[in-house]
Amino acid sequence: MAGSAATELGAGAAIITASTSRARNGGPDESGDALAVLAESIGIQVVGRDLVVDDRDQIEVCLRRWVAEPSCDLILTTGGTGFSPDDVTPEATATVIERPVPGIAEAMRAASKPFTDHWMLSRGLAGISGSTLIVNFPGNPKAIAQTGEAIALALPHALALLRGGRGGHAG
Repeated sequence: MAGSAATELGAGAAIITASTSRARNGGPDESGDALAVLAESIGIQVVGRDLVVDDRDQIEVCLRRWVAEPSCDLILTTGGTGFSPDDVTPEATATVIERPVPGIAEAMRAASKPFTDHWMLSRGLAGISGSTLIVNFPGNPKAIAQTGEAIALALPHALALLRGGRGGHAG
């Protein structure tokens, strides 16, 4: 049901994994894979994936490139939302978004509360740049599934609204 609105839109998502160790040393991108599963489960086609080091400028450039891509309605990032000095995904995202969507990040943090005592330490953001929605996810694949479940039903509706749909709103 949730996927039908996104599928009707032909919505596309880009996935960006911020991980210095994966970008430099290779290995499976389990977090990016988890985001791909989430997108596809709600009917959103993955149009591209990037793996970048934990560098604010590189993340920002990657975000801006996907915002400019007409086939990309949604950017899902993973990694870089914690407290370590190289966790800079929210800072890069903040420079790209034009309109914050705090409810998405708040819902994701709240969804984490039953699973970890450290739920409030996630610094992930969500916001809109042009007609693209950007959502920062944690780097743990298990946490992606938990937080993704909390926002999955809202994402197709949000994308429909960004595309100019009324989404059931009156007036």
